[in-house]
Amino acid sequence: MSEQFKIFLSQLSETNATLDYFTDFKKIKGNVNKIAIKLNQLNYLIGKTDIKAAVKELYEENPKAFEVLDILIAVRKKDKKKTFNRAGNIVLVETYFGSFETIIEFIEDTGLVNLFQNKDIKNLVDYVFGVEAGLDTNTRKNRGGDNMSKAVSLFFDKAKVFYKKEVSNTAFPEILSLGADVKRFDFVIKTKKKTYLIETNFYNGGGSKLNETARSYSDVAPKINQYKNYEFVWITDGQGWLSAKNKLEEAYNIIPSIYNLTTLKNFIEKIKAENVISEW
Repeated sequence: MSEQFKIFLSQLSETNATLDYFTDFKKIKGNVNKIAIKLNQLNYLIGKTDIKAAVKELYEENPKAFEVLDILIAVRKKDKKKTFNRAGNIVLVETYFGSFETIIEFIEDTGLVNLFQNKDIKNLVDYVFGVEAGLDTNTRKNRGGDNMSKAVSLFFDKAKVFYKKEVSNTAFPEILSLGADVKRFDFVIKTKKKTYLIETNFYNGGGSKLNETARSYSDVAPKINQYKNYEFVWITDGQGWLSAKNKLEEAYNIIPSIYNLTTLKNFIEKIKAENVISEW
């Protein structure tokens, strides 16, 4: 292991998270608003001692109100969750909402009946907002990549470097080596010397994905770098790489331009010296 690569590893950050990484309130609010009318109708059940009678009244008025019952137990329809019903058959959770009898079975067997009767839930819109906030934590992994893109953008913006985001390789037809597959680069920066095609990512944890990424970029970089007017740049960070440092070292020795958030300033100095082209 070279001293230069050892330094690169020592610079890997514990996190790239800003506070807006943890919860996407805009998305949560949007999800709740989509079903707020039905949730408000289900509020009719809160405090009713005779749940069956109350469900029957509401079902006769608007059976579609019960289509959102699954979110009350933190289940989304797209997840296609299955369960054993009272008859011992495996069914999708969403199939409970098609008849009065199965709705009652769902409310009783999930324990919602007690929450309704005891007024443990005061307002289902507020309750589901909390449920959505909990479910949103499952999407944090996806936001990690977005957060890295955001962090890199901040570096470029601060340095007043013009860039474009999410640019397809079809914008550069002269690069024939990538084949017919369409690849979208996170950033593209042009200087008077070269066009830089940039990928960014951040890994908190390990896994096979890291090896795949390193292998993929090790393959892509020489295909792009063979064209003198183009260069592939990889900006990556995160201590997840410590579990895949051998594969990262291989890539480090193949790809001339690998940076982390600490060394990104070196890349910015380089491209500014080459005079970044604006508004291309």
